[in-house]
Amino acid sequence: MTPIPDNEIKRVLVVMAHPDDCDFGAGGTIAQWTAAGIEVSYCIITNGDQGGEESGIPLEEMPKVRQKEQRDAGRALGVENITFLNYRDGWLTPTIELRREIVREIRRAKPDRMVIQSPERNWDRIGASHPDHLAAGEAAIQAVYPDSRNPFAFTDLKDEGFEPWRVKEVWVTGSPQPNHAVDITSTFNKKIAALHAHVSQTAHNKELENMVRSWGEMNAERFELPQGSVAEIFRIVNTN
Repeated sequence: MTPIPDNEIKRVLVVMAHPDDCDFGAGGTIAQWTAAGIEVSYCIITNGDQGGEESGIPLEEMPKVRQKEQRDAGRALGVENITFLNYRDGWLTPTIELRREIVREIRRAKPDRMVIQSPERNWDRIGASHPDHLAAGEAAIQAVYPDSRNPFAFTDLKDEGFEPWRVKEVWVTGSPQPNHAVDITSTFNKKIAALHAHVSQTAHNKELENMVRSWGEMNAERFELPQGSVAEIFRIVNTN
């Protein structure tokens, strides 16, 4: 799949279920976009309070900790604009209320391209198919089409000043049917820096870099990139 050229993309909105999903799924790619001058924004749906059970951080403190970690990780990749919707971690469903909130963020950010999670379960990579990921992906793609472009959908948002917006392209992470690879060999170090910023989630894993590199090398091999390359893979969907 040939995506829209990056020089035709001004803004990208990344919608993910949890803090750290952006960085595991697309950190190296995001670093390339921001370096090229593309404005990248994040919308993180849940508060992440069910993550980090090995960190020793009390449950009630986890949302605040994870928001700070995501902001630190965003800075490592050149992202400053981050919105947290604060849904309960582990309880996410693709409700009409969630669709409305994502539509608001689309109409606010006006992205040419979006990055979302797959609403399809990946039986070969079950870790990519957390129930929250599936729900976030389903709500996000519904928000892209048909909601965000439709002037008759969520008219109260138009009353708030959020005009309809048409997203041209969606990149799906964790898809069972990827059709595009991005060589992130040059930005792999930034991806790892972002992941290390999620201290509550990654500090216990001494093999983090090796693990993530091996995933990226398998992705690269799958798409026949040069040996030693590291890649992130996506399903690109034309939504224009």
